Amino acid sequence: MKNTDSKSHLQGKSVYIDDIPEIQGTLYGLVYDSPVAHAKNLTINYQKAENYPGVIQIFTYKDIPGENQTGAIIKDEPLFAENEVHYIGQPIALIVAESERIARDAKKLIEFGAEELPVITDPIIAKKNKNFLIPPRTFKIGNLKDGIKNSKYIVKGQSETGGQEHLYLETQGSYAVPKEKGQITLYSSTQGPTSVQKITAQILNIPMNQIEVDVNRLGGGFGGKEDQATPWAAMASLAAFILNKPVKVSLSRHDDIRMTGKRHPYTADYTIGFSDDLKIQFYEVEFIQDGGASADLSPAIMERTLLHATGSYFIPNSEITVFSCRTNTPPNTAFRGFGGPQGFFAIESALQQAAYEIGVPVNQIQKINLLTEGDEFPYGQKAEHAEAVNSWLTAEKKFNIEEKIKAVNEFNSLNTDFKKGYSITPLCFGISFTNTVMNHARALVHIYQDGSIGISTGAIEMGQGVNTKMIQVAAYVLGISSNKIKIETTNTTRVANTSPTAASSGADLNGKAVEIAAGELLKRLIDVASNMLNSKSENIFINDEFVFLNNERTEITWNKLIETAFLKRIKLSEKGHYATPEIWFDKSKEKGHPFAYHVYGTAYTEAKVDTLRGIYDIETVEIIHDFGKSMNFLLDKGQVEGALIQGIGWLTIEEIKYDSNGKLLSNALSTYKVPDINSVPKNVTVEALDTEGHKNAILKSKAVGEPPFIYGIGAYFAVLNAIKAFNPKYSAEFSAPITHEKVLMSLYK
Repeated sequence: MKNTDSKSHLQGKSVYIDDIPEIQGTLYGLVYDSPVAHAKNLTINYQKAENYPGVIQIFTYKDIPGENQTGAIIKDEPLFAENEVHYIGQPIALIVAESERIARDAKKLIEFGAEELPVITDPIIAKKNKNFLIPPRTFKIGNLKDGIKNSKYIVKGQSETGGQEHLYLETQGSYAVPKEKGQITLYSSTQGPTSVQKITAQILNIPMNQIEVDVNRLGGGFGGKEDQATPWAAMASLAAFILNKPVKVSLSRHDDIRMTGKRHPYTADYTIGFSDDLKIQFYEVEFIQDGGASADLSPAIMERTLLHATGSYFIPNSEITVFSCRTNTPPNTAFRGFGGPQGFFAIESALQQAAYEIGVPVNQIQKINLLTEGDEFPYGQKAEHAEAVNSWLTAEKKFNIEEKIKAVNEFNSLNTDFKKGYSITPLCFGISFTNTVMNHARALVHIYQDGSIGISTGAIEMGQGVNTKMIQVAAYVLGISSNKIKIETTNTTRVANTSPTAASSGADLNGKAVEIAAGELLKRLIDVASNMLNSKSENIFINDEFVFLNNERTEITWNKLIETAFLKRIKLSEKGHYATPEIWFDKSKEKGHPFAYHVYGTAYTEAKVDTLRGIYDIETVEIIHDFGKSMNFLLDKGQVEGALIQGIGWLTIEEIKYDSNGKLLSNALSTYKVPDINSVPKNVTVEALDTEGHKNAILKSKAVGEPPFIYGIGAYFAVLNAIKAFNPKYSAEFSAPITHEKVLMSLYK
């Protein structure tokens, strides 16, 4: 089945926030944000701006009826700054005017004054100052002393990864429309409509049932709209609530880049030990996470780093600690992988450094340390249905990796102006929200009198095709054509208390809820058909929109069955509720079973470096991926390819830079580069690992949004190995992204 949105996307008819027809009298909000990174005793003069023709009102924290707070995990993030600011771009006020242009002109008239304070943009300095967002956390397994005692080789080092701009096609935006009795309908570009509803209600000091959040689709999210869509929705709602006028807040690209958080930069200091046969004996690692000016989702993101710090390997003795540090930059937030990729990069750096120092190919170390069935993770869960070794061996055989490595070595022996490098990247990624309470979903399914169907879920469509999968689930369960099914907008009035569409769990959670609701409807319809045919229900099923009896098609069509059920006053609506079974986690012990299942895979990556110029091409990426029993291989393959390229971008050319005053230097597409068509590897192959899937995955089709991002890590190490082939004396620094400038300097270092 094709993506249900493909045609409307291609024709430009898909509706986003800016495509919603605006009601007459709509006003426009523009945020006035802090021009400095750290200051107190704010003295801001709004008078000239307030008197500017067309300005309706300027809202500050003084106008908030309820709580001036948007922090979802920790209450440390005011909607509008009060007496202090902590980063450039922090919202201070909302200018509401008859047009955005008027608001922008008025913004220039605001006079800012404050007592400036020292600015910290380096999380290492923040750690020294003990400037933490939350206390550090540590996961342990085994005993480090035993691991050290059993190690012949001990390697110490450091790795670092930078931030990453989400650069979703649709910027942050919201449109608030007041209704009667103080109610608000809020159209928001958010991955978490219930979070928007809850926090907006707290800010306005009204019940949640007074706010209806409606989401048609997003023009991309990647995690950047899980938590950080909320402030803009709350601002629009505040103005609409007080003025009783529709208000729209839609960020420009430059405002979005300047004011919103990125992927968390991390530094990792590690020590790793190996036995004589290269089995990992221990791994001690300390991560420093740059959380930005407030907590946002940093506590949850640091948890996923802890959960994925050992990558795809079994390490009997490990101690993993993460420090979440506060700096004077925008609060960093969720991004595809949610802290997992930073953990993966550190362990792969440690293995690569060990390979250089010991003098063996890194894939030799990787292969013998892969997870196997029953191996215990540092968080207590044991590997079940482990496919790490299977995916590695399948990739070796299918892609003839041994011959490819020989060809790379031969190429390097014959060439000086160009050098090649390769890497193999194994994947093991846990699926579920790490916060157990978030692992639930509901679906509402209506069958109408004419046999057509409407489905409402908590899933947010943001380009990944989750709506298509919801239709597939219902069509499969009910035995009908997908053409009879419509997916409604995601709406907090129809489906309440939703979890955000994140953690690669949207299809699993919401799909299972659809499956349950559709299954209950099917039981009732089978009973109706049983009466119509005067036969036992166990002999009846529906397929291809006909009722079958004893495997023979009857004359009863789907439409006839629905008509009969309606006339018999049978309930043709159902609500399905699903909560992921078996998962739990005890934070007091840092042990549990947090994941419904794991996704596995292996990628082979090959890069070619121009040794005169420092530029490079990622020539080949070949992937064996654990899709389970994919219910839509076209969609799933697209997710793997997209995640791969996004991962390559993060570790190669995407570089976030702030100056010492906290000003973002990579603040436009002229100074911040993302992968374009020329960055795509010349050959990308994605093939499915032959597995049985998992019962906790929807129709045994495993989650696919975040895990394949990890494959992008292979590009970094392929380029690094090409550098080493040219300059064997180069001491690898494991500092990402590995930009062309870094490559050029490293070639001659």
